[in-house]
Amino acid sequence: MINKRALATAVAASSLAITGMAQAEVKIGFLGGFTGGIESLTPPIFEGAKLAVQQVNEQGGILDGQTLVMPSGDTTCADASAASNAADRMVNSEQVTAIVGALCTGATIAAANNAAIPGGVVMISPASTAPAVSELDDNDLVFRTVPSDAFQGEILAKLLLDKGIDYVAVTYVNNDYGRGLSDAFSVAFEAGGGEIAENLAHEDNRADYRSELGSLSAGGADTLVVLAYADTSGQTVLRQAYESGMFTQYVGADGMVGDSLVEAIGADVLDGMIATRPGSPDLPGTPIFNEAAETAGFDPSAVFAAQAYDAAFLLALAIEQNGSAEREGLVDALRSVSSAPGEVILPGEWEKAVELIAAGTEINYEGASGAHDFDEYGDVPGVVVEMVIEDGQFTSKGQVDL
Repeated sequence: MINKRALATAVAASSLAITGMAQAEVKIGFLGGFTGGIESLTPPIFEGAKLAVQQVNEQGGILDGQTLVMPSGDTTCADASAASNAADRMVNSEQVTAIVGALCTGATIAAANNAAIPGGVVMISPASTAPAVSELDDNDLVFRTVPSDAFQGEILAKLLLDKGIDYVAVTYVNNDYGRGLSDAFSVAFEAGGGEIAENLAHEDNRADYRSELGSLSAGGADTLVVLAYADTSGQTVLRQAYESGMFTQYVGADGMVGDSLVEAIGADVLDGMIATRPGSPDLPGTPIFNEAAETAGFDPSAVFAAQAYDAAFLLALAIEQNGSAEREGLVDALRSVSSAPGEVILPGEWEKAVELIAAGTEINYEGASGAHDFDEYGDVPGVVVEMVIEDGQFTSKGQVDL
């Protein structure tokens, strides 16, 4: 039987020789919220993905020495048209093999429905946590390296109840992310014996939320849960809540975990704020990634940075396993390299992986943010950690278990 990878590589090499192309590149796109609600969170996420690309190229490149490159596009996080246009450019102009991203759930859904799915392009989001991603009719093309908010919402509810916080007001940004997280949190919180005084949606990017805050505070809750974004509505809601003097305790989730939030409102104001975010388990890959990230000059603990690294590294492994930069066959290759059985590949072990793939040996990537054994929806189990603002910054208090 002819080895699929060897045949595909030979064909690709012949094609390059025939056409006389001087440049041999394989492209993985990156879709991020470089402007908008998470613009302060996006840079280290992008750096995480770029670190994987750098390691591939430093260790001999991809598909017999070709260069792996990562063009990027801005989804703005909130504008579905911007997300669709950025994805269209990646799929149809840049001709990427696959995409890391998008980050915000609405951007991922828009990019997938309008460009990636029609183009047969695999996407792995390192940050889209809403349950709605699992419900996409995506031809098995949309994956994520971060757990669903169906899980994070339960964890946040348990965390508050364990701390004796059982009466809260909730406001959430009115999109797939906010609604999904609010629904999951509310069901778990009330099932655990908690009571929600008021649960209100709010629109992003407004200058004034005082009317909503008045309704939220009417029930007398001391704790305000804000499920939104650190650079837009979440920041404004918290600032105006403090100015109103209506609440004494603030709570958030992953979209709120950014130093920009503390810098904008003040460390004294937000001291003791509680939040949750996806984290990394205590596995061999985590310290390896941490050291590499620090050497590369970015914070390995930045929210979703490890998940972005894993998304990019997994896609590179899948392309190598598939034997070509073609989109066809990549899903099966991705599911193969991301799960047992197989020899374990850790972050940075690109050269080892290439040798094993060439020898026909199965591999199983166990990454910086966990082992990514994708289920039928492209979802993964995950770890959620507690974050608390102390000494002017978000500090991890460790994993929270159900």
